[in-house]
Amino acid sequence: MTKTKDDPNKVVVTNRKAYHDYFIEEKFEAGIVLQGTEVKSLREGKVNLQDSYASVREAEVFLHHCHISPYSHGNIMNHDPIRVRKLLLHKKEINKLLGKTQQKGLTLVPLRIYFSERGLAKVELGLAKGKKQHDRRESIKTREAGREVERAMKERK
Repeated sequence: MTKTKDDPNKVVVTNRKAYHDYFIEEKFEAGIVLQGTEVKSLREGKVNLQDSYASVREAEVFLHHCHISPYSHGNIMNHDPIRVRKLLLHKKEINKLLGKTQQKGLTLVPLRIYFSERGLAKVELGLAKGKKQHDRRESIKTREAGREVERAMKERK
């Protein structure tokens, strides 16, 4: 199913590298505090999640290194493309994330940015554990094996 421009759950960007570099253990949905021109840039799809991450500081969650390009029709009041953005989560979720991220090897990685049914910008965060090089190779092998099986089934039909 292809997403149309009027689709309320429009996915703006997906962080495919996160699935390659990390094991995603748990997912959270968070709102994101944006300025006006940032929302317009998101609607144009001009955002890059590569190398971005989230951190918990003083009972608040922040998104770092998320590049939202300046709005094309903006003026001198355009936003800073890589500013730190606050994420909106419930207090229980923040406390849970605080406890989990203090464990060894766990980090918060944004997986995708999308618009909800109500038209609000949301970020899907993943509680992730880094993959080692051999884990990445193993993931590639299993994916290739799955493709081979699909090809064989398709040829058989």
